[in-house]
Amino acid sequence: MSREQQDALSRTALGVFRLNGQFLAVSEKLAEPAGLTAAWWQVLGAVLPEPLPVAGIARVMGITRQSVQRVADLLVREGLAAYEPNPAHRRAKLLAPTEAGRAAVRRIDPGHAELAALLVRELGGQEAFDETVRVLERLSAALETVGESYRTPPLPQE
Repeated sequence: MSREQQDALSRTALGVFRLNGQFLAVSEKLAEPAGLTAAWWQVLGAVLPEPLPVAGIARVMGITRQSVQRVADLLVREGLAAYEPNPAHRRAKLLAPTEAGRAAVRRIDPGHAELAALLVRELGGQEAFDETVRVLERLSAALETVGESYRTPPLPQE
């Protein structure tokens, strides 16, 4: 790997870490009026289209099953989600939003739409925003592919 490639990787990683922090901060602001946290919103959002097992949510979100389990249990306790039987796996229940959970996410929609419009304007239009999304998706897919086969090289012998 050349120094230029290493620098590009480092800049990319630092940029993504900063972007993650920025998204978490703005997500907390958006979710708060709906009585949610960013993590609650993220897990609820993952199961809006269809109920999923906790492990499936973790895979989609790229985080640990244990962290999703903690949030899922809190959502169930608060009445925002419910566990349902999973016909494919007796022990791995499916997490599904309740009507209260769906209503909470709907309360975020106006702020979400406003933020999207502001980002479109700031990025220079919908086409530029779409290109940004495509680049991030390509980077994620590339990391997934590389990560499956990557092995940390051994440290040099001293």
